[in-house]
Amino acid sequence: MNELTPDDLEFLRRPLHGFLTVSTGEPRPVWFEATGDGLIQLFSETDALKVRRARRDPRASLVVAAPVGERERWVSVAGRITVEPDGAHDLAARLAPRYWDLADPARAAELEAILESELVRLVIHPETVRRYAY
Repeated sequence: MNELTPDDLEFLRRPLHGFLTVSTGEPRPVWFEATGDGLIQLFSETDALKVRRARRDPRASLVVAAPVGERERWVSVAGRITVEPDGAHDLAARLAPRYWDLADPARAAELEAILESELVRLVIHPETVRRYAY
């Protein structure tokens, strides 16, 4: 099956880090969001290496695994990645409370700095979805 299932989407809505690889680059931990229509989106600064790589070669993958202490489970999504000029700031603001305690003034200030920077939204259009659950 090359689409995200309802079980996959439920798992991917948890506050887990994904490991993004763009073309031949090194995997990097990222915040991400699985959309209801089965896409994966994340945000990045416009001049980041992953964005430059995505513009040159749109192959990407994201792997998300359950944390230590839980039964082994992972979802891997591979496909074409697009760089979108809109929606990145809204996405960052939506994802921040999933990963950070924004009642912490330091985290709130870090989010404000992120929101003041030039951002793009990266969207993975899944072509291959693999999963494992023990």
